[in-house]
Order: sequence, then C-alpha cells, then structure tokens
Amino acid sequence: MTDARPSGTAPAVTGRLSRGRLLGYGVGSVGTGVFSAVPGLLLLYYLTDMLGVPAAVAGAVLVAPKIWDVLLNPLVGAASDREAVCTGRRTRLLALGAATLPVAFALMFAVPGGLSGAAWSGVAFLLAATAFASFQVPYVALPAEMSASPAERTRIMSWRVVCLTVGILVAGGLAPAVVDLAGGGRPGYAVTGVAIGLVMAAALVAATLGTRWVSSRPGPRQLGPAAAFRLARGNRPFFALLAAFVTQALGVAVMLAGAPYVASYRLGDYGLTSAMFVCLVGPSMLAVPAWARLARAYGTVRCYLAASAGFAVVALALVPAIAAGSLVATLALTALAGVCYAALQLLPLSLLPDTVHADAARTGHAQAGAFTGLWTAGETAGLALGPGLFALVLTVSGFVSAPVESPVESPVAQPAGALTGLLLGFTALPALLMLISLPFVVRYGRLATATTPVLAKENV
Repeated sequence: MTDARPSGTAPAVTGRLSRGRLLGYGVGSVGTGVFSAVPGLLLLYYLTDMLGVPAAVAGAVLVAPKIWDVLLNPLVGAASDREAVCTGRRTRLLALGAATLPVAFALMFAVPGGLSGAAWSGVAFLLAATAFASFQVPYVALPAEMSASPAERTRIMSWRVVCLTVGILVAGGLAPAVVDLAGGGRPGYAVTGVAIGLVMAAALVAATLGTRWVSSRPGPRQLGPAAAFRLARGNRPFFALLAAFVTQALGVAVMLAGAPYVASYRLGDYGLTSAMFVCLVGPSMLAVPAWARLARAYGTVRCYLAASAGFAVVALALVPAIAAGSLVATLALTALAGVCYAALQLLPLSLLPDTVHADAARTGHAQAGAFTGLWTAGETAGLALGPGLFALVLTVSGFVSAPVESPVESPVAQPAGALTGLLLGFTALPALLMLISLPFVVRYGRLATATTPVLAKENV
C-alpha cells in the first residue's frame, strides 16, 4: 500500500505502540465515558424526581445544550486542525477541556436552594457540553495520527473502549450508589457530582499529558469550517458510518435514560439502576477483546451488523422479562445486550480512522479534526436526543413528575399508561433504532468496498 499522505503532514507511527502509550491515550475515555453516561442516566431523573421539573421541560433542558454542542463540534474540529498546523499538536484544546469540564459537571447537580433547577442545570450543562467538545473532538482525532496501520488502530480502539467501559461503570455503577451513600435527595446528588467530577479530572489530565508525543499535521494550509465540510462531504463511506453510529447512539441513550425509571417503577427499587448499568456495560471488559478477534477473522462490518441486530433482539426480549417483574431475567438479558454494546463502541470507532486516511488519499488533504468534529457532533446529537426522546415518551404516556413545591424521594404513583410507556421506551424504542441503523452499516460496507478496496479487504 503506497503512502497517500498529503504533502506537509507528519507520518503516523508504523510500528507497534507500547502499552504505556496505549494507556496514555485510552485513559481519557474514562473521563469522556463518565460525561457521556451520567447526564443521560441521572440528570433527567434528578430533574423530574428531585427538583420537580415537568418531564417535557426536563427533556428540553437535556436537549438544548446538546443542540449547541452539535453546532460547536465542527467549529472545534476546524480549530483543532488549525492548532495542529501551527503547533504540530492538539494539546491546547485537550487541556482546556480537561480543566473546565469537571467543574461544570459538578455544578449540574448542585442547584442552590431557591433557584430554578431547570435554569441552573441547563446553564451548567451548556457549559459542560462546551468543555466536553473542547476535549472530545481533538481526542477522537488522535488515533488516525497515532498509527498508519488499520490493525494497530483497532488495537488503539480496544484499549480506548476498555477504558471507556471503566468510565461508564464508574459513572453508571457507582454514581447511583454514591447518591444513596451520601444520604439521597439533592445533597446526595451534589456530593456525587463533586466525586465523579474528581475522577473525570484525573482521567482527562492524564490523557492530555499522555498524548503529547503524538505529531498532528493535517496539511499545508488551514481550512475554515465551511471549506472543511465541502472537502469532507465527498467521503460517502464516512457519512454512512456516521449515520449508523448516530442512530445507535440514540438508541443506547434512550435506554440509559429509561433505566432509573424501569428500576423505580417496574422493578420497585431505584438502587437497581446500578445493577442494570453494570450488567449493560460490565461485559465489555471481556467482550471487547473477543469482538476484536472476531473482526480480524470475519471482517469488521460483518461483526458490526451481527452486534447491531443482536442488540435489537435482546432489547425486545426484555419486554416480557420486565413486564413479569423477573429481576434475574432482566439482568441476564441486560448483560447479553452489554456484549453487543461492546461491539457498537469498538467497531465503528475502529473504522472511523480508516475513512479519514482514505479521504486523505482522495483529496490530498488530511483533516482528522474536521471529520472528528462532525463525528462527535453526530454522537452528541444522538446522546442528547435520547433523553429528550424518552422524556417525550413519558409526557405522551401521562407520566407524573414529583410535586414542584416539595419533591418526594419515593416514586410517585403512576397511571398504567405511564408504566407501559416507560417500559416500551426502554426496550422497543431502542430496538427499533438499532434496526433502522442496519441499512447504513450495509451501505458503509458497500461503499468501502467500492471506494477503498485495500481497506475493505481488512475490514469488510
């Protein structure tokens, strides 16, 4: 395979990366995993059941900052490429996000008495989303510059997804438990915000320092956001892959938002939120290496299709298990969904750098930041719309929020329609979104085969 790297770019590393460098990159996903998981898992429930915010308003609080983030991410991507042209690194934006995200995150769950919970959390979430973009966009761009080998980039992503799993487990497994240990209610959430924020800060700072060795040279000239998008839009495999990933992120986000409601109102114990979350994310520790081996043996796209369809089937199987109140069946099926979820994290992220390298050969200009800006914008949109979509399901089905004057800590009695709605929102809706994503995965495979046969031989 010839070197299609554009003139003026620094060559990616061709050898095998050390474990120290892999960990130095991957540890950042502990922090990003926390932020990706906690707002979707806890913030909606915090607003409706702790602060008494109506479900429709709470959904808007979660969606509005992310709409801003969707617009911001491509701009950050272009800024990241400009920084790389000027300095040969992407460290400044990484450091900015690492310093500001944990603070804004803690403020989301620290609403002072007498102030509007919706307004305070919404503004804090907006600031946190902005800080997250500053870190996440250049962070996702780095693997394309860390190695020229598709196999080595899959190895990079394996480490990243394992670290991401740790972060999500910290967020989803421990955060609800910390709320209870801190006394529950609003004080419990405030303590949790600070504790999880400290974990996030340690991970993000470590990754910023651990990736300073990566040489980032996107090209001989700087492109503005509009020019970068015009150059990128001809990369049809990228946009097919992005469509699949965003649709699946939306499905997973809907399920995360619904977990506390299913635990409280269908299984009778909010504390089961942690158990459900651990069952969903925990299998990734073992499943990621297994999916990496399967991808090498049978092709990344084939495994991606199998995992997406498998997640849909398991989500539908959860309907009768939860309706019957069977905790064992619910947790077992959730763990099986977690095996598929590991592939939904690993495989598209393994394919993403390939589309960036292929586009460099097509255009003569590498712009990893521009592509990852678009990618994280799409991911952000999916993760944001998930809680909003679940909030819409709650609103339509007649869910009753806690009283605004004096929110109660025990679940409010719900009508039968609301109980059915939250069950189907947690199961059938994510399954439908996974099925919708399948044609996009198929299209990516066909486009990759047609446009980049060398990469297709390894991935399809």
